[in-house]
Amino acid sequence: MTKAILVGVDFGKGDFAASVGELSLLARSAGAEPVFTVTGKRSSPDAAFYVGSGKVDEIVQAVHLYNAGLVIFNHALSPAQQRNLEKRLDIGVVDRTSLILDIFAQRAKSHEGKVQVELAQLQHLMTRLVRGWTHLERQKGGIGLRGPGETQLETDRRLIGERVRMLRTRLGKLQRQRETQRRSRNRNQVFSLSLVGYTNAGKSTLFNAMTKAGTYAADQLFATLDTTSRRIYLESVGNVVVSDTVGFIRELPHQLVAAFRATLEETIHADLLLHVVDAANPMRNEQIDEVNTVLEEIGARDVPQLLIWNKIDAAGLKPALERDEYGKISRVFVSARTGEGLDLLRSAIAEYAKDQKISRSGDMDERDGSDNHSDIASN
Repeated sequence: MTKAILVGVDFGKGDFAASVGELSLLARSAGAEPVFTVTGKRSSPDAAFYVGSGKVDEIVQAVHLYNAGLVIFNHALSPAQQRNLEKRLDIGVVDRTSLILDIFAQRAKSHEGKVQVELAQLQHLMTRLVRGWTHLERQKGGIGLRGPGETQLETDRRLIGERVRMLRTRLGKLQRQRETQRRSRNRNQVFSLSLVGYTNAGKSTLFNAMTKAGTYAADQLFATLDTTSRRIYLESVGNVVVSDTVGFIRELPHQLVAAFRATLEETIHADLLLHVVDAANPMRNEQIDEVNTVLEEIGARDVPQLLIWNKIDAAGLKPALERDEYGKISRVFVSARTGEGLDLLRSAIAEYAKDQKISRSGDMDERDGSDNHSDIASN
């Protein structure tokens, strides 16, 4: 494993220690071994190095002391800052965005997941191509070998642009396939659920416990990248479609959110979101806010939610079902690992599905009534 120096700057916002701890988990998920963490406080980033020159000297010392091969920043660096740091440190520098993109690239298994990750990586790369070239001289060659008069940088940008367009076309086809599947479900009036939540909240473990699907689940960040859907049967409701989706994280790169829109649209079109929360995590409320921020970004903020407090065995809590002041179920306490509370979750889903079915039939009656009125008026 590559030894890595982690760098975090405290700007006085949020839980800084938890943020740095999350960076360590991300680094390990990517295959690096964090050996030392350099931290500091600033009111704003330095334009040249993100951190001050004194802190850069501290990072240099740590790199030499631990024989590190990589420096990972807990922030998004500009191309100029990354270039300046690599020149000064003489080793690779990775920011938070590139780190998450790398993890996604390692974990993508399906064709759709790989296409989405590659698109996000290329869009990120286009902003920092200049890092790879110290000169912009014209391509050279003899007779029959002359280039088109482009710089190497321009050629790379053009080739990457062509690849991006091809990937977007391919994703468009995959998106239309998903829309066809959704329309089929809607025609059959199948109730649909989507599991959402912060990465490593236990969504895939809960999905497996509910559906007996046997999908990959692990105690690591971004164990699931590909949306998996399964049907389950609930007493008095019938068939229900449950979808497991990619986990969210603080400062999820916009390129990933955009590239994974086709996958995340399962969330937008769901009848109910099961928002899975790690009940044992002290940062759970902040994580809930982060998930809601991404849901808003993809247009799913208004989809009804049911909070599922998972890992109650680790949090020392009991299975329970909470209701709000209107008598509606607002929160269910479960352990996907032990199975505690899953019966409460199934009954909560069934209750919500029946309520929505009644609501839908009421809307249909209203529409039929208005159609009849319009027929009478026209006669």
